[in-house]
Amino acid sequence: MSRVHKYLLVPALVVGSALTALAYAVDPARVEWLPPCPFHQLTGLWCPGCGGTRAFHQLVHGNFLAALHLNPVAISLLPLAGYFVVRGEWTTVRPIWIWSLLSVVIAFGILRNIPIYPLTLLAP
Repeated sequence: MSRVHKYLLVPALVVGSALTALAYAVDPARVEWLPPCPFHQLTGLWCPGCGGTRAFHQLVHGNFLAALHLNPVAISLLPLAGYFVVRGEWTTVRPIWIWSLLSVVIAFGILRNIPIYPLTLLAP
């Protein structure tokens, strides 16, 4: 673990804990002060992140299936993100993995907007 990483780990854990507590306390489906997705507002289409906040709220309440329904990609990537934060190895990720992740996110954004069953299940 590098010296810089040691100094960033504690603030990252504090911010992550605070965001988790906020996601637990506030139901984004019921509050008015959280901003809507600007991409969805402008186009009417679902972006790859749409439903992510509601999915995380469901996840911290133990509703794993509801979270997966709202945004399966965001929920599936949480363990990977946690791994990279704890290990501090985001600078050593090979480009093929970055391009693969970007491809998955873009494909998910396209597929969730195709109005054909079963792809309609990907919309939040």
